[in-house]
Amino acid sequence: MNISDGMNYAPKGKASPVVKTGEFVFAAAHLDHGHIYGMCNGLTEAGATLKAVYDPDEAKVEAFLKQFPGVKRAKSEEEILSDPEIKLVAGAAVTSERCAFGMRVMDAGKDYFTDKAPLTTLGQLEQAKAKVKETGRKYMVYYSERLHVESAVLAGQLIEQGAIGRVIQTIGMGPHRLGQAGRPAWFFQKEKYGGILCDIGSHQIEQFLFYTGAKDAQVVRSQIANYNHPDVPELDDFGDANLVGDNGASGYFRVDWFTPDGLGTWGDGRTFILGTEGYIEQRKYINVGAGRGGNHLFLVNGKEETYIDATGKVGYPFFGELILDCLNRTENAMTQEHAFKAAELCVKAQMQAVKLK
Repeated sequence: MNISDGMNYAPKGKASPVVKTGEFVFAAAHLDHGHIYGMCNGLTEAGATLKAVYDPDEAKVEAFLKQFPGVKRAKSEEEILSDPEIKLVAGAAVTSERCAFGMRVMDAGKDYFTDKAPLTTLGQLEQAKAKVKETGRKYMVYYSERLHVESAVLAGQLIEQGAIGRVIQTIGMGPHRLGQAGRPAWFFQKEKYGGILCDIGSHQIEQFLFYTGAKDAQVVRSQIANYNHPDVPELDDFGDANLVGDNGASGYFRVDWFTPDGLGTWGDGRTFILGTEGYIEQRKYINVGAGRGGNHLFLVNGKEETYIDATGKVGYPFFGELILDCLNRTENAMTQEHAFKAAELCVKAQMQAVKLK
């Protein structure tokens, strides 16, 4: 795992299988974003069996097989979709193509697990909702900045336990290193990647909904800019937004592509959660100047002020819960309503964003 390269950042945890080998079989297809590695790591660590992989680019398949040896190389997408043993398909296609692929997966009677952002338009969202209703299949989303970060998982558990009372605000900072030379051409085409608030902003909006418990929200104001990359004019290198939840909670987040080369990881991601009885800060990937490890959590409430290194403490329960949800048709890992609401709001934030000079 290259901690300096956000596009290919793929956390690994301890094996915590919830099923026996062969009990839950899945495949990977369309490997356009490196998040597919984290998605597959999480599922296999939870006991899922990765049977096959497909991508039209043989180089992508070869790289994938080095990380997951023994996986079958499928000759076509249809080979995966027609395999009755495969229960779920994980994909990280070009962002604007994720919904169409999901339609094909669900039409084939399989659950779909896609990288974020799960779609780029409200039209695609309506298609996805209709297909879920029609088929009864899942359209789950890899919101990795919460699901695959132990400090983020622990923060959710502490909130559920009442450690900081009612959550009334979140502030999210999601800086990323651009690594422009290593990015594919589609990454700089707004129609394909969706814009910064739709793309990496989706992490922040999902966390706002989750930590505050809001079921819906309004985007009060959003902004985008291309401050320093005139050679790729369709890139938003900066974005921010204010939201208000249906429960009165407020949220602000900022995302950008300005992580300097001197930082020891791909981005100094931080989340601040304010409650009526305390607050939590997460320093997810690094504590600047104090070592390169991540998963730092700071908790202050009426009883204590404490620091917790969450590494190895809580694991990544989402993946096991997702497997069991697919087998039992439950919604413990994430509700479909939540996954789609985060997608809707990130598209709306992008659509109404004011462009700064």
